[in-house]
Amino acid sequence: MRLRTALTAAVTAAAAAALTAPAASATTAAPAPARATAPCQEKDLRISAGPGAGQNTARISVVNKGGRACAVDRIPTITFRGLDGSAQPVPPATSGPYVLSPGEHGYAAVRTAAPGTTEGHVVRSLSVAADPAHYGVTFGAAAVGMADGIRVWEPVTTLWHASRGAADRALAAGTG
Repeated sequence: MRLRTALTAAVTAAAAAALTAPAASATTAAPAPARATAPCQEKDLRISAGPGAGQNTARISVVNKGGRACAVDRIPTITFRGLDGSAQPVPPATSGPYVLSPGEHGYAAVRTAAPGTTEGHVVRSLSVAADPAHYGVTFGAAAVGMADGIRVWEPVTTLWHASRGAADRALAAGTG
């Protein structure tokens, strides 16, 4: 009888410990994931484009003019007038958020065609959107330093970067 009482007491104690353990560990659980940053509204962004560091390249930038942090897609959407498709990211990447604090800039570099290429099409403008859901802004060839037209053949773009230099280096590394 004593063995049964001792066994019952041990099982009861173990069960009680098991029942109270989850409650105790709930207070030490991993912190809740941070809230996702809301997507940027197109009206809160200013997009610019200009000549790039080399032949057939352009630099683009986006700045958050809004009063709160927001996210754009980490791959800028670059399209060319009259052509299907968009510039492909280098290195290859998938969509994801790129968070911009109020007043913060993001920079990317675009190569429309390899230097010296004679293949492809010549277009009069390119459009840049910070997110595929946005309409974007269109820039004429002269605005991006290609007054004779934008030669397009296998165009590529970098992801957004914190500086112009970082974007230029990423383009050189991805196309070199």
